[in-house]
Amino acid sequence: MPALTSYTHALTPTQATKLRTLLEERGFEFQTKPYCLYAAAKPKVNVCVYEKGPKIVVQGKDTEDFITNLLEPEVLGEAKIGYEEVHNPEMFQPHIGVDESGKGDLFGPLVIAGVYVDGDVARRLRDVGAVDSKRISSDARIFKIAADIRAIPGLAWEVIAIHPGRYNELYTKFGNLNRLLAWGHARIIENLLERVPGCKRAISDQFANPAVLQRAMQTRGREIELVQRTKAESDPAVAAASILAREGFVGWLRSQGQKFGMEFPKGVSEGVKQTAIKLVEQHGSDVLPTLCKMHFRTSSEVLSRIVSDHPK
Repeated sequence: MPALTSYTHALTPTQATKLRTLLEERGFEFQTKPYCLYAAAKPKVNVCVYEKGPKIVVQGKDTEDFITNLLEPEVLGEAKIGYEEVHNPEMFQPHIGVDESGKGDLFGPLVIAGVYVDGDVARRLRDVGAVDSKRISSDARIFKIAADIRAIPGLAWEVIAIHPGRYNELYTKFGNLNRLLAWGHARIIENLLERVPGCKRAISDQFANPAVLQRAMQTRGREIELVQRTKAESDPAVAAASILAREGFVGWLRSQGQKFGMEFPKGVSEGVKQTAIKLVEQHGSDVLPTLCKMHFRTSSEVLSRIVSDHPK
């Protein structure tokens, strides 16, 4: 199993205070950082305790050592690292995990992925480093772990990439993103259930009233338990799905960037807007719906700016 180099956990105010004292006693060097109650570091480990929560974020090569030898025994009062099956046995029972990528990005598709796991697969996912894709900043790392995921024996997976042209049609049809997401999640679950018909449970992140997803299910999907919860990416199946979805999204951006000779950035920043403006200036406004999600306010702003900069 790859060494743990990043870790997040909620703290109580009392635990946060106690941890600070322990860090001072152990010679950690304290720093001031935005939104943090305090931050402290040693050569191979960095600790930030954020005001919101509060919560602790630990990073560095000695993350696991810090957790097992200080945080868990002296602050949290329980051992979790290495005991996932004891604390969360449902993660190792047969189930489907679903997640998506691209829903908050102007450029690119909405990619929805699903992964079926049992106990053996869940353990192998942990071994290849399958965690929430938002915790993996390197695109190269996403591609590597995605390949490792698909190579796991007994794992079943499905990916649906809704490219911008089709996405814009579906958004108009459904009227909002939650219904579109539910439709996509339902298709993934239905497709996987054809391959693993005995599966009884599916889990995804909370994105709408659970009834919205339930209504989108067809015959097979209506027979299983649907679980929607916040931070579902802590589940190994959902984490693996998040990586496969991210791979599909990033891969599309790369291929289209090569086709158009420019980099398509993620998100909805000013840089994204400037790229969209440049794209329209070079290829005309008709290109925008083939590459962008047109219900985003940024799309309207781009078209408005083009009109104002180039009046008839």
